[in-house]
Amino acid sequence: MATSRASGGGIGKVILGFVLAIVVLVGGAAVFLRWGPVPVATADKPFPFEKAIVSVPLNARIASQMKLAPFGTDEDAFEGGAHVYRAQCAACHGTPGHDVAFAKSMYPEPPQLWKKHATGGVVGVSDNEPGETYWKVANGIRLTGMPAFNHVLTDTEMWQVTLLLKSADQQLPDPVMKILAGP
Repeated sequence: MATSRASGGGIGKVILGFVLAIVVLVGGAAVFLRWGPVPVATADKPFPFEKAIVSVPLNARIASQMKLAPFGTDEDAFEGGAHVYRAQCAACHGTPGHDVAFAKSMYPEPPQLWKKHATGGVVGVSDNEPGETYWKVANGIRLTGMPAFNHVLTDTEMWQVTLLLKSADQQLPDPVMKILAGP
């Protein structure tokens, strides 16, 4: 009998220790979030693993909900996409040859979608599947400033912008470039 009491007391102490550790962790996190130097300004360094924590479920969700474009690319689709892009996207994401200066003070910094990446020859999101870009346009991305446009733009408009951006690394027709350049 003495042996069973000793082992039962040991398990109770382990459980109590586990519960106390959880209480201390939750309490410490609450104190840090309330009075600690939490990085909330755009110039602050991100939390450790912040990008990974957000990107893993985002990529999984996009992969499970990606759609195929309902139409192909042609000059009309590009022109429609250029009009929408100029009105809705250019203020944050720039236009060919013109980056947005204030984007550097945003966190996270919005990608300049007509600029080549630092490594490789990829322009903007031209290496992404159209379904991925469409999902981001339609649904937005939490904690990034990227709004959802599914209640602002039609499905056709979102696909036009998506297909235009997919072709950002190619020579676009002159009328499309004129629309993107603006007045």
